[in-house]
Amino acid sequence: MISGPSTVPRVRVGCYLDLRNPPRWPRPWAEHYARTLERCVEAERLGLDSVWCSEHHFFEDGYLPQPLTFLAGVAAATSRIRLGTAVYLAALRPPVQVAEEAAVVDLLSGGRLELGLGAGYRVPEFAAYGADIDRRYSLTDHCARELRRLWRERAVTPPPVQDPVPIWMGYQGPKGARRAGLLGEGLLSVDAALLEPYRAGLAEGGHDPGSARMAGLVSFVLADDPDAAWPRVRDHLGYQWDTYNAYMVEGTGRDTPRPIDPERWRTPSGDRPARFEVLTPEDAAARLHEMLGRLPVEEIYCWASIAGMPDDLVDRHLELLATRLRPLLA
Repeated sequence: MISGPSTVPRVRVGCYLDLRNPPRWPRPWAEHYARTLERCVEAERLGLDSVWCSEHHFFEDGYLPQPLTFLAGVAAATSRIRLGTAVYLAALRPPVQVAEEAAVVDLLSGGRLELGLGAGYRVPEFAAYGADIDRRYSLTDHCARELRRLWRERAVTPPPVQDPVPIWMGYQGPKGARRAGLLGEGLLSVDAALLEPYRAGLAEGGHDPGSARMAGLVSFVLADDPDAAWPRVRDHLGYQWDTYNAYMVEGTGRDTPRPIDPERWRTPSGDRPARFEVLTPEDAAARLHEMLGRLPVEEIYCWASIAGMPDDLVDRHLELLATRLRPLLA
């Protein structure tokens, strides 16, 4: 076992969990959840700053449907690492439910919650919850505002430990960045093109543009020998994004997109950077320094596993994130 580094980085480094258990690489469900919880404990021991969970419903691979429930378990098993949702589908639930569930996780963790909210996009999810998909952005905006009011006015009990709880908006594109700014919340994106519309939204909403804060996913896996690891990651990446693309159009009447070509995803083309890479920690640090520049990025997180990736790759990837990449971002 390698001890975590003592250096505190300027940019915090975390891992991102979806708990996929693909039929092509199946594991017993209880074992899969127990192993993932053990990885969260190990991530804390190694020195990672955060664990983030995502949410979807009705995926064939059991994509995590209730991230705050899972994070309550992580909270009880850890003492330092921060616990984030990226994202929690706020439009599916009444704001009072979100306020209460988030407060419980914040209490169990001693004030370690980072609450990322998103609008969602899947028709079957909204149909199952009886929510209006056409109002998903306004419902999510409303939830963020209501959370602030409910906690500020102590309208739900018990209150969270943190005052305020960090809220992040998982919005994409210039319009989404502006919406996050209007709300005065953090933006879950590290896209440099979104900084100006985000700051414009902050100013328009009466917030200090200097309060801008960004965090988000970076798409790479770390390995000692990327060329050797890539063939073992490739099929998992293809499965991950083919299922995302298929479920994105479910219920819309649109055709299912063609399968992705993982080899093209890892190959830059002209001004287009690679969409996914397997990198050494040193190469990843160089990419991040170039990508983040002077952005007000507080945190980046990587997939902990790509759709059932082999255990030895996952464990080494997390170890390299904590002990090699994290110090390089100090």
